[in-house]
Order: sequence, then C-alpha cells, then structure tokens
Amino acid sequence: MLDERKARILAAVVEDFINTAEPIGSRTVARKYGLGISPATIRNEMADLVEMGYLKQPHTSAGRIPSERGYRYYVDHLMQPEEPDEEEKDLLQRCIRAKAREIATVIQQTGLVLAQLTNYAALVTSPSGKSAYRHIQL
Repeated sequence: MLDERKARILAAVVEDFINTAEPIGSRTVARKYGLGISPATIRNEMADLVEMGYLKQPHTSAGRIPSERGYRYYVDHLMQPEEPDEEEKDLLQRCIRAKAREIATVIQQTGLVLAQLTNYAALVTSPSGKSAYRHIQL
C-alpha cells in the first residue's frame, strides 16, 4: 500500500497521462495539480515510485508514465467512479430494452454506446451459448 503522498502523485501522473499521453515531470505535477509539495520532493517520490514499479521513465531526461502496476493500483485504490448522469442511464436502458431478445446484439450495442459515451474504444465479447445473464452493471 502506498502512503498518501505517493498515492496522490501516482494519481496525478495517471490522470495526466490519460489526458495527454505524454510523460509528466515533477515541476508540471507541482504546478498543475497543486499538491502542496515542492518539485524536488515530487521528483524524489517519483523516483521511489519508479523503483517500486508503479511508474516508468521512457527516456533518461523524460518525465514519468504509469506502468501496468501503476494503472492497476490507480483503478483498485485511487480512481473515483463516476455515476452516469440520467441521460446516460436512459440511453443505456433504451438500448438494452430495444435489443433484449438477442444478447449478441445487446452486447454489440452496449459496446457502441460505451464507446460513444467515453470517447474510447470499447471491446466486448459474448459468452458461449451455455451461459445466461442475470444482471449487467456498468
């Protein structure tokens, strides 16, 4: 488990990388995320996070990017899930109701809706014909 300061720095790096797809340096973290920590302290903490496997440094003079372990920690411990707004819920419910008889169509349509709502690619798979859904939660 990371201490609070390392966790806040990791969250800043992950969120920035998600938004920019660029490595981020300690000065930028200090300026952009207002953590109340000096760039030198952030640099030291980022070095620790690299040693611990949560961050990577793609080039010697580059900023840091999250590693797979860093992403996993962020998702499991730091990410704040957002409740979909009523319009998004309504859109998903209409999609599912309209295609409820054909589960493959439901899965395909849900993937398309998720891709539209998040502006990210969505990959969906369907189970074998022997499986049945009781509940779908997003």
